[in-house]
Order: sequence, then structure tokens, then C-alpha cells
Amino acid sequence: MVGDRNDPDRKLFAEELRAMREDRHWSRDELGKLINFSASTINNIESMFRAPTHQQALLLDKAFGTPGTFARLEARLRGVPFSAGFRPFSPYEGEALTLKYFQNILVPGMFQTEDYARTLEGTYPGASEQDVQQRVAARLARQSILDRTDPRPPWLWIVLDEQALHRNIGGPAVMVAQMERLVELAGRPRINIQVIPADRPHPGLMGAFVIAEMDQGTAILYVETVSNGQTVENPEMAAGMTVMFDALRAEALPSSASLGLIEEEVQRWKTSEA
Repeated sequence: MVGDRNDPDRKLFAEELRAMREDRHWSRDELGKLINFSASTINNIESMFRAPTHQQALLLDKAFGTPGTFARLEARLRGVPFSAGFRPFSPYEGEALTLKYFQNILVPGMFQTEDYARTLEGTYPGASEQDVQQRVAARLARQSILDRTDPRPPWLWIVLDEQALHRNIGGPAVMVAQMERLVELAGRPRINIQVIPADRPHPGLMGAFVIAEMDQGTAILYVETVSNGQTVENPEMAAGMTVMFDALRAEALPSSASLGLIEEEVQRWKTSEA
């Protein structure tokens, strides 16, 4: 599986592998022969170009005589399917008192249906079916905070560019279900959804972001990028993006009008489906 070379768990696996191999004075070719893989495979793992497979981890434990060390490290890689950029943000998202989402092109992951999420995850180059399943499961698991009772769910403020409602992700049937999901969420007492009309220029056109406001009065920022995204724990930047979010809300339609626009999209996608 090709992935992020900055992933701290992948880096730990690579560093442990290289350290143990060099401690035994084995070349990559010698280690490769021991586990029946090529020297280039060992090099790809050590350089973090490729993540190890479960089978490779088991064979490495056997070759080095380690008590499941590589198997546990590989399981950690599989067990945390978020990107390295989002991973530090995940616990903040789960503990925040208030979450503020802005999206300019897609429905945010916290509000995606399973089919919508699966379609998106399937577009990543090199993603296997197992990768897609794990990432979709992780995304849906994040949504559990919306239904919890103790503690109560966070307050959620969502601002969407109207283009997020128009972009065809998976076909009309998937889009109908996704728009209906947004309508259902908009009816919940702690969720506010607003839409910026497509004909309005605004400063959020350059990218999406999330602000997690914590009980200590601090705010943590996650900024989306095309490759990995970035978690930012910088008070000044978070304060600036909070001002940005307020400016975007000012450009958006009121909640009731936004709901009406989403309901219109439900019918439009149903017409496309027919």
C-alpha cells in the first residue's frame, strides 16, 4: 500500500527495521532472502515508500526472533486508517464542545453517508478494497459523537458552498441519500447548517477547514490539503480562522433558507435519478 511517508507509525516501523537489520550487519539482499522478498521490497519499507503487509511483518518477526514486535507495529498502521495529518486532530474532534466545519467542494466527512464516503475513498490512487473499507469504517465511526447522550454531542456549525450540493459523488441515488442525510441533521437541535449560494465569491474558495473549540477555551484547527491535511495547534492561527469562519457565515443563507435549498437539491437529484 502506497501512502504518506510522513506517517509517524510508518516511520517507526521503518526505523525499527533498519536498526535491527544493521545491528545484525545484514544487507537488504540478505534480509530479503530470509523472508523470501526482494532487496527492493526491504528498501521500499525502510524508505517509507510502501507500508509493510501483515505477512511481511510476521516474516520479519520470525527472521529477527522478535516477540511479535513488527506484527504489532503493522497492526497499528492498519488500525489507525486516518491520514497522518488528520490523526492528531481526531481526539480533539471527539472531545470538542463546539465544532465548526467549512467545506467548499464536498460534504464534510462527519456528515457523509456510507456510499458517499466509499465513492470518495475509492478515488485514491493505489487504494485497495481493504484500504477503502477501513477508511470508510473509520469515517463512520467518527460520526458516533452525533448520537451520543453522555456527554451530550458538541454544538456543530457547518457552512457549505452550494457547489458541495451539486457535485455528483456516486450518482443520483447516492446524492439523494446524502442530501436527505443533511436535511435530517439540520433538524437536530445542536446542529446548524448554512449554505453559501454558488454565485457569491467568498474567501473560503481556497480550501476547507475545521475548528475544534475545547473546554479550556483553546481552539485546534485542521486544514485540508490535496495530499494529507494539517493539524494546527497555534492560537493565533486558530483565532484568525475563527474570524474567517464568521465571515463565511455572514455570506451564507440563514439556516431556514439553507434547509430549503438542500431540500430542493433532494428533489433535483431525484429527478436526475428517474
